[in-house]
Amino acid sequence: MTEQHEQHAHQFERGTDGPKVIVVGVDGSDTSLRAAAYAGGLARRQHALLAVVYVQPLLAAGAALGAPVAETTDEIAEDLIAQIREAAERVKGIFEVRWEFHTFRGDAYNGLVKAADELKADAVVVGASEQAGHRIIGSVAVRLVKAGRWPVTVVP
Repeated sequence: MTEQHEQHAHQFERGTDGPKVIVVGVDGSDTSLRAAAYAGGLARRQHALLAVVYVQPLLAAGAALGAPVAETTDEIAEDLIAQIREAAERVKGIFEVRWEFHTFRGDAYNGLVKAADELKADAVVVGASEQAGHRIIGSVAVRLVKAGRWPVTVVP
């Protein structure tokens, strides 16, 4: 054994081998809320930061017809924040999870990619798509897996 190798063989490594930042995509659907619960448990066990991300869709057609799209998606974001805060309060003192809420605008895939990049995610958790058409053309989850940039967990 070389002298350098002997030194490294006896050093203790501090820290964690698991993720430090877990991004979870939420949109209010049942599968996204299950994904948030799963990611919350993972974050708690790993002592990781849970970054809850809602991607506000840009609906150009709705805006062109005069629909208050931005106001509606802002309301969804506020409702999601309220639900998450309520859930965090229910487990306060029992489970401690560090979490942040982030909103991004755009389509779900690009919004989650941007969030994962900007937040330096070590893992991404999403709910399985509930839309039948996604089985044919591919869901956000499948596209994230194919991107191959982070471990992706898809929660049914």
